[in-house]
Amino acid sequence: MGSPRSVARRRITKCTFLLLVILVTLSFTAIFDHTQNITSFLRPLWDTPPPPFEYIPHYYAENTTISNLCTLHGWSLASEPRNVYDAILFNNELDLLELRWHELYPYVTKFIILESNMTFTGMPKPLVFDSNRARFAFAEDKIVYGLLPIQLSPDVPVDPFLIESHHRSIMNELIRRSGISDGDLLLVSDTDEIPSSHTVKLLKWCDGLPTVLHLEMRNYVYSFEFPVDYNSWRATAHIYSRWTRYRHSRQTDLILSDAGWHCSFCFRHLSEFVTKMTAYSHADRVKKREYLDYSRIQRKICRGDDLYDMLPEEYSFKSLIGKMGSVPRSASAVHLPAYLIENAEKFKFLLPGGCQRSPE
Repeated sequence: MGSPRSVARRRITKCTFLLLVILVTLSFTAIFDHTQNITSFLRPLWDTPPPPFEYIPHYYAENTTISNLCTLHGWSLASEPRNVYDAILFNNELDLLELRWHELYPYVTKFIILESNMTFTGMPKPLVFDSNRARFAFAEDKIVYGLLPIQLSPDVPVDPFLIESHHRSIMNELIRRSGISDGDLLLVSDTDEIPSSHTVKLLKWCDGLPTVLHLEMRNYVYSFEFPVDYNSWRATAHIYSRWTRYRHSRQTDLILSDAGWHCSFCFRHLSEFVTKMTAYSHADRVKKREYLDYSRIQRKICRGDDLYDMLPEEYSFKSLIGKMGSVPRSASAVHLPAYLIENAEKFKFLLPGGCQRSPE
């Protein structure tokens, strides 16, 4: 038998070992749970920002002639307006689609919309647009609808970005069959990236445009009550040619300032939030099942908090720290889509004071 002192020493050693095991386990768990945030916080140290855009000042005021606006932009008035084709991939954003098409209807020749029976993450989905097509009867004469049927083998791993790429490839075929011609204007953006009507009118009537132009949009989250920044740039306007491709990535350094609205996760029902969170290419951000809980989502919406508890993705500590925390509310409903204001009661969930959502 050992002395009382040696026995006590062994007990302390065992306790210390168990404590270290617990601490190491908790540390690895914490690192695993917060890897995304650790990576985002350290982004300024390991990532390089893309080259800056060359911003084209955007001039507009009510009752200003289109001839004067073209001149202000360094362009000239066309002898006749060009045709405009608006092309989107559609998932389930019925309310935003209604706003979009009413905003653009006076200036768009054809609305090209592609829908699939499967999400980017390989989940079967209903044909939401097709089953609600009557809601868009006002635009029926302009709709070019495409259905993309997808069937995956159960044993094949799903790559959301490959499925999304396939959607965009099929969209190129649909665009070519839409009646578009060289020299027409093609708008490429997601459903929730809505160009303003006066922007499209400008691009429709002016000559001398760049062959491709990014459209800067003001970012909103959950509704127009929560403006985030002006960093939305993926929407593009193209002078169409046979080389034009439907892409949602950077294609030029030129960007037209303040050209519309990007309203992300701007849904009427909580169920629609869950659908998008599990269906789109970044579904891997749903780290825990509780992220899909309706009561949690509702709290996040009304506070202006991130659904995934993620830090902002910024390239400098100044920008990152400046955007940490909740998105501040805005009481302004000025300079928004006209159809939204004209139908404020129907779309009150998109306006200041309308953060409460129904489950279904």
